[in-house]
This record gives sequence, structure tokens and C-alpha cells, in this order.
Amino acid sequence: MAVRTLSEFLSSTREKDLSADAFELESPHLLEVRVNGLVWAKAGSMVARKGAVKFTRQGILEQGLGTLLKKMVSGEGLQLMKIEGQGRAYLADAGKQVTLLRLAGESIFVNGNDVLAFETGIESKITMMRRVAGMLSGGLFNMRLSGHGIVAITSHYEPLTLPVSAQGGPVFTDPNATVAWSGTLTPEIVTDMSLGTLVGRGSGETLQLKFAGEGWVVVQPYEEVTFQAKG
Repeated sequence: MAVRTLSEFLSSTREKDLSADAFELESPHLLEVRVNGLVWAKAGSMVARKGAVKFTRQGILEQGLGTLLKKMVSGEGLQLMKIEGQGRAYLADAGKQVTLLRLAGESIFVNGNDVLAFETGIESKITMMRRVAGMLSGGLFNMRLSGHGIVAITSHYEPLTLPVSAQGGPVFTDPNATVAWSGTLTPEIVTDMSLGTLVGRGSGETLQLKFAGEGWVVVQPYEEVTFQAKG
């Protein structure tokens, strides 16, 4: 990379104000949130702030007793925080790429570890895949996001969206590489012992997610080990 003068560096890395939305990408890996009230974000994701902004860890019962019980049973590590007040907060998650999605009444499912932030117009609910208990240590929990507003999700490197249709047949993915999928799909855990050690080093090798129906699924070119198969 060519050497830059100090003024060139400051100019090229200065924060942008190109959008009127509350969420704006300052870079592919850094999200700026213009806080005017309340925003939910992944706990520990703040890298900088300015203005009268307060951060509060999510209360133990703020998402309901059912969510609390799921976290207790699964050991789910996802923690949210409230960002409140007037000002700006800058969020990132281990250098992962940030993608902004505007929901207009739709619903999506996101791997709990890949939720970075969402506006208050978005409803969130932790869900667990059926038939998963006993197969994966810690279970396989995700977050259902629906409503109206902007959602920020993360991925390692550039994500890929695969269409799912009855005509094209089911799509199978590595659970540790699966980022999100449409609210119209209900994946199930399947095993394929014939794969041996050829696929999915981090997900127990033979465990996969099967998506069938009509919708889409987003994968990343990286296996993020957030849960493991019981051996």
C-alpha cells in the first residue's frame, strides 16, 4: 500500500454522513448508529461513542421467561445491550463484514452470533431448531427478526445467498457457516455418515442443515465454531 500523507489519511478515514438512516456503514466492517431514543446491539460491540449515549446490558427477563429458559438450557452466549440517548455509537464485531438489511414486514432468521444491531421497530425472538437437543452441545439457537426497520448482521468475508425452491430441491449447509435464512424456511438437522471427514470440520463433520421449501439461505466462506457435536 502506498504511503499517504497525514492529511490524506485523515480525509480518507473520516466518518461519512451519506444517509439519513439511523444505521450507516463507515466501512465494510464498522457500523455507525445515530442514536435518537433506543437501539439494540450485541453486547461488547461498541468501539467508540459520542454524545449523551448510555449502554445497558439486557435485563434478565426483558425478552420473556421463555427466552431466559432457552438460554439457561442451551448455554447460549448471545447477549444484547440497549443503546439509549442522543448521540452516535460505533459498532464492530471482530472485524467481521457488516451487512444492513431493511425489513418491511418480513421476517428472517439469523445465527445468534451474527446479530450486530437492530432498530426498535424490529421484534426479536430466540428460537431453537427442532430435534437438535442431544445432537449438538449447547443446542442450535437463532434469532428471529421481524417487523419494520434496519437490521445489521455480520459475516466472515463476503456472504453468499443461495435460493431454495421446491423445483431446485433442498439446500444443505454447514451449521457453522450458515449466517441467515428467510422466515419462510424451517431447517432441520440431518446427518450423512458417508461424508466422513470431507465436509464441515467444525460442525461434527457429518451434521448439516437441510433447507427445503421456498426461500433463501445465506452462508459465509468460514466455519465459525459456536457449537460442536456431542461425541
